[in-house]
Amino acid sequence: MSEPPPIPGLSVSGCRDRQHVLREYLRSRKVDAALITDPRHVHYLTGYWGRQIFQPVLYVEREGRSVLSLPFAMEQEFAADEVVCYTSNHIGTIVDDQLGAALAALPALPGGEVLTGCDAGLRPGLLPDLNAVDLLPVMTEMRRCKDADELAMLQYIIGVTEFCYDYAREMLEPGLTEVELFAGIQAAAADEVGETLGEPGNDYQIGTPGGIPRRRAAEAGEMAILDLTLVVRGYRSDMCRSFVVGAKPTKLQAEARDMVLTVLERIESLIEPGITCRELYEEAAGLLKNERGWTFPHHLGHGIGMSQHEAPRLNPHWDDTLQIGDVFTLEPGLYHPELKAGVRIEQTYHLSEQGVDLLTEYPTELV
Repeated sequence: MSEPPPIPGLSVSGCRDRQHVLREYLRSRKVDAALITDPRHVHYLTGYWGRQIFQPVLYVEREGRSVLSLPFAMEQEFAADEVVCYTSNHIGTIVDDQLGAALAALPALPGGEVLTGCDAGLRPGLLPDLNAVDLLPVMTEMRRCKDADELAMLQYIIGVTEFCYDYAREMLEPGLTEVELFAGIQAAAADEVGETLGEPGNDYQIGTPGGIPRRRAAEAGEMAILDLTLVVRGYRSDMCRSFVVGAKPTKLQAEARDMVLTVLERIESLIEPGITCRELYEEAAGLLKNERGWTFPHHLGHGIGMSQHEAPRLNPHWDDTLQIGDVFTLEPGLYHPELKAGVRIEQTYHLSEQGVDLLTEYPTELV
């Protein structure tokens, strides 16, 4: 058996480029410094990723240095001008206040007249002199345009997700419980990645449009709409494939799949910078209308990256437009009891200067 591919990780050069962009934002808004306490953003800007029980902190001065506070000394190079270690434990017992300890290790705590942008909440009294502004909108805006090293991470995670679909297709037989399927997929993913994974997504039910796994055995002919998410170092995949349990698709199930694929093909042809997500949703919803009573009750898709759902949102409740750098999904579906649940197929795309690239190439057959 061949060795699984290594996790590509974020590059130091990519992280430094993102710090440069952050500093440009700080200058444009006349903010003196940034205090980054969301571990995903620390990773995004430095390349450091650790266990979630710890709390790394990054302090970036607008015109000065960047200081990274970590729970342990590490030989790995990170995108920071200075790395300090905070006291995360005493002879193996982890201290309660990880964030307070990480802040205390910084050479100089932000406060006073220094205007500091913060990307996450701080407990009252932790930095009583902090003159803070909300940096989360800036970070969210930055994150939308995916850099080359981020794309490499996302493509790696998508590859692991496709590996999990191979496992699911092999195991999906009558009598298999949803919990057994869920546990097997998670084990396959952990074995392939080789480190702790994040929250594994929601849709593992069989014979329904989705939901958390139950101790219920699959029945022949039911649809398993497996909408899988894998989270590796804060980045996540999101794709969906629909399979018939232990039997060939019915004529109606095959028809529903063909309708979904036709919608995907049509929407793909419309993708370009500047098009509104609402327009794409309405086009898909119109194409999915039918006289059989099959329904399309959810969004058409969404951006992915560090959050499960982020901009651009292909949803009539938002008015986002597509832009260069977006990584997003399209997930049309049709549902009805006569389909034994329904059919949903979710693909992931990257919109670049050269056009739109399909990142998920796993087969869409129902068996």
